[in-house]
Amino acid sequence: MEIERKWAVQGWPDADLPLAAEHRMEQGYVSVAPTVRIRKEERVGGDTDYVLCLKSQGKLARREIELSIPEEKFDEIRDLIGIPLIRKTRRSYRLPDGHLLEVNHVDEGLETEFWYAEVEYGSVEEAKSWNPADVGLADYLAKDETYEPDSTMGAFWVQTRLNRAAGSAPD
Repeated sequence: MEIERKWAVQGWPDADLPLAAEHRMEQGYVSVAPTVRIRKEERVGGDTDYVLCLKSQGKLARREIELSIPEEKFDEIRDLIGIPLIRKTRRSYRLPDGHLLEVNHVDEGLETEFWYAEVEYGSVEEAKSWNPADVGLADYLAKDETYEPDSTMGAFWVQTRLNRAAGSAPD
């Protein structure tokens, strides 16, 4: 079960937070309802993982299955998708309360560029009661988008990749 909240943010956090990891990612979608996604996760200074992910519908909590796949299968699925994947950089920061803040810079340098942050929790109750002010991030995490209808990366995929590809397809 994935239980997470999501915020729209501007840039990396100004707070003095320990950097736990940085990844360069590419991800694409076979389906958005339910979510079937592939992702290449290249850890800066480390290994590269290739992941097939399936997610149920939902906002705050949803079922999630992640499977490691070989690079060759990732390439086959990417080629099957046939449109440019989403590129993003993720920096993960350790918060004073032990949670991990994941900040994502999506489509850097493109007209579709944006930023968002996520925090994962152990329970729905914990997620609902967690307050960004308690870790000094009230201003940074001011715009909670957890329940916004188009706040998922799947929705972003449809708006910025799938719909554009369909609009440019020959008759």
